[in-house]
Amino acid sequence: MVSDPIVALATPPGRAALAVIRLSGDGAFAVAARVVSGFRVDRPRRATLAVFRDAGGHSLDQGLYTVFPRPESYSGEDMVELSCHGGLVAPVHVIAALTAAGARQASPGEFTRRAVLNGKMDLVQAEGVGDLVDATAPRQARLALHQLDGALSRRLERLRDQLVALEALLSYDIDFPEEDDGPLPPGRVDEHLERVAGDIDRLLATAPAGERIREGALVVFAGRPNTGKSSLFNSLLGLERAIVTDIPGTTRDAIESSTEFGGWPVRLVDTAGLRAVAEPVERLGIEVSHRYLAAADLVFLCIEAGRELDREERAFLERPLDPAEGDASGLDMGARVLPVRTKADLVDEAGEGIPVSVVTGRGLDRLKEETARIAFSEQWQLTDLEPALTRERHREALRRSQIALGEARPLLTGDREVVLAAHHVREAIRALDELIGVVDIEDVLDRVFASFCVGK
Repeated sequence: MVSDPIVALATPPGRAALAVIRLSGDGAFAVAARVVSGFRVDRPRRATLAVFRDAGGHSLDQGLYTVFPRPESYSGEDMVELSCHGGLVAPVHVIAALTAAGARQASPGEFTRRAVLNGKMDLVQAEGVGDLVDATAPRQARLALHQLDGALSRRLERLRDQLVALEALLSYDIDFPEEDDGPLPPGRVDEHLERVAGDIDRLLATAPAGERIREGALVVFAGRPNTGKSSLFNSLLGLERAIVTDIPGTTRDAIESSTEFGGWPVRLVDTAGLRAVAEPVERLGIEVSHRYLAAADLVFLCIEAGRELDREERAFLERPLDPAEGDASGLDMGARVLPVRTKADLVDEAGEGIPVSVVTGRGLDRLKEETARIAFSEQWQLTDLEPALTRERHREALRRSQIALGEARPLLTGDREVVLAAHHVREAIRALDELIGVVDIEDVLDRVFASFCVGK
């Protein structure tokens, strides 16, 4: 197992009061002793003031260091964290000194990767670490903390235990086929399979909710040009992200920004006004709009307050939610469309939809609340104590396990091909092993940690 000493900045680079540098691996204490004056390992988890020096003995900075002996450290290895002054100079010099003393620059996610390899956490918990770092909304952070705490891992472990127990029952059937009156009642295997298959189905059902919280609901603005889409987009974000003019076709491309409504993560997308155009650049923008609309979780159909809906807007609003039924608007969409009446400060009667005004602020809070309610209707049913699948990797692994059990089921009826059924149950267990990280699969580790920051 690779455990050479690695070093990295664990805080963002740039102007700051402090910077934290993380050092981990075999020989980490020896490396630290060459840089930290008076370095001691007999005071674990106790911040100690010291001077940091380079190989020539020149002072680089004065700061704190904390020793974490193995295995009681984040990575499970000997580990040292150094706190120096922030900025662009001191941290770089201290890292350079540690590198010269025998450490190497860590790769993205390598500290957490080593934590997984050393049994400090499993792959699912490690993904929770990454999601917590990337969280932009309170609900995302809460879900990530729940995953980091091991709630999902414990649920998956229980499923795996159930599958192993099922495999043991099948093994009994294989080893003692004539034991009709033994300790295994008839039908027990079938009941056990149906029970674990139902548990897998219920966990799989949480995937849309968990993934939407992790990624954020995709909310797309649609409507004719000059209906106030970009102004509303900017107001909901609280900044001037999109250019606003009275000239039709100003928005030529889709503009996406992330925010949160009542703690729920939302990705807002301002798109080009939907209309028939001959100008090539604007037509490309409208094609991009159609792609976003096809992927949306919720669509704001922006219509000026007080104006009657035209034929295209009515067709767009009344389109079926099931694309298989056909779409009167010509768009392949499964998202709900919410009519939003813009410029409501200019009229008394806004008409059908939620009236909003970016001038007075009327209706903006209601629009945010309604967006969260619609986009996260399934998620609201998840309690904080209920784990959820948050990534496509989770869903794929559970789906493979589900398929394997489905292939085992018909083999346990009629002539009962128990040996083949046991093979499929083993495949179901292997899918969960890969998900949790019970087996060491390098390409799985590479995928998980590729998006991590270097100091994590």
